[in-house]
Amino acid sequence: MEKILHIVREDQAGERIDKLITSLEEDWSRTQVQEWIKDGVVSVNGNKPKANYKCETGDKLVINVPDPVPLNVEPEEMNLDIYYEDSDVLVVNKPRGMVVHPAPGHVTGTLVNGLLAHCKDLSGINGVMRPGIVHRIDKDTSGLLMVAKNDFAHECLVEQLVEKSVTRKYEAIVHGVIPHDYGTVDAPIGRDKNDRQKMAVVDNGKHAVTHFRVLERFQDYTHIECELETGRTHQIRVHMKYIGYPLAGDPKYGPRKTLEIDGQALHAGVLGFIHPRKKEYMEFRAPLPQEFLVLLEQLRMNL
Repeated sequence: MEKILHIVREDQAGERIDKLITSLEEDWSRTQVQEWIKDGVVSVNGNKPKANYKCETGDKLVINVPDPVPLNVEPEEMNLDIYYEDSDVLVVNKPRGMVVHPAPGHVTGTLVNGLLAHCKDLSGINGVMRPGIVHRIDKDTSGLLMVAKNDFAHECLVEQLVEKSVTRKYEAIVHGVIPHDYGTVDAPIGRDKNDRQKMAVVDNGKHAVTHFRVLERFQDYTHIECELETGRTHQIRVHMKYIGYPLAGDPKYGPRKTLEIDGQALHAGVLGFIHPRKKEYMEFRAPLPQEFLVLLEQLRMNL
């Protein structure tokens, strides 16, 4: 068990204790923190608080963080849409609605569960929860992912991501009609100070660059292609909202009145990288999923 001490600053006074504690660590969820408070592992000035306690300047918070419960990641037979595979690398087309790797609350039905049933040799660099996972795409984003089958391949692919030499192109439908054909968003991304479950453009964020071009314009929407220069969490979703064109269907960053789609209209359609061992450039393309195509047809009918 890890003991964490925090003294409430003046700018944090008046904030609910569960919200304040959640903001201390990126990996802590509000629900998780509320459970800790209920279980009595959090104290304020030596007393056990309620989750809605309003903190005061100088309050001494002690959090006895429980040891994580080890999760068993079990192989699950799945009909994976594999685009390429050899002894080093695997490229898979992830469907919308599938989580990439297990986490508390999501220990089954993830892409990793399916990969473990498909092949026994996955890199161990990211530990037992994320074997082989070099990069991620969000649960409700469909498209291509590269998976490392050994540590040599993993290190090589991560190096390419760091060097920004991996090709990653996405198609998206956004709210609003973008007047210009091309654009670049160069704005740093970090944790939203008002909502730790969101990312935002912030002054002290990590460098993030997204290039986009217009593919088709509709009455109130635009179909675009985005190319990532960097790979920050929710990068396209945050950047497009920042410039006033949020993704259609995005429950976290978009407006409530939107297209009928379960999650953001975003598809990772093009993935290119240099093979770790062959040293040859490889590029893969996954067509738009059916529900994305249906949306485009509906928008064309409303022109």
